[in-house]
Amino acid sequence: MALAIVGLGSNKGHRRSIIERAVALISRIPDIYEFRCSELMETEPWGFESDNKFLNACVAFETDMPPEVLFGKLQEIERSISEASHRDSTGRYVDREIDIDFIAYGTQRVSLPGLILPHPRAMLRDFVMIPFEEIAPGLCAEIKSMTTDNSL
Repeated sequence: MALAIVGLGSNKGHRRSIIERAVALISRIPDIYEFRCSELMETEPWGFESDNKFLNACVAFETDMPPEVLFGKLQEIERSISEASHRDSTGRYVDREIDIDFIAYGTQRVSLPGLILPHPRAMLRDFVMIPFEEIAPGLCAEIKSMTTDNSL
C-alpha cells in the first residue's frame, strides 16, 4: 500500500461545487482506503495572471493500485468535469474549472511519460504544500527532505 496525494484546484465557474464533485469522484475510485480531504484554501494563480483566485485542496488515501493506473483514473475524472485545456494555444496557463495533479505516491519515485512523482514543482507551491501537510504531515516532511537532499 502507498499513501497517494492528489492536489485539486479551480478558479473558474462554481469553484467549491467543482472541487466537491472532484473529491466525491476520487473517493469512489475502487481500491482506495482511508480517504481524507484537506480544508479548502483560496490562493492567487500560480504561473499566470488572472483576476480569478483559485480554491485548492489536497486529498490523501491508501492504495495498492499502480501509480500509472491511478493517474489514468485521475485524468478521466478531470476530463469528465471539464475537457478544456489548462493551456492556451501558446502554451500559457489559463483559468480552469478543475486541475487535478498527482503529487505523490508514498516516497516512490516514478518517471513515466506525462507522470513524474513526487510532482517536480509541488515544493514551489504553497497551495499544494499547506493542504498536503494538513492531511499527511509525515509524508509531506519526507518529500520535503527528499527535495532538500536533491535526491529527486
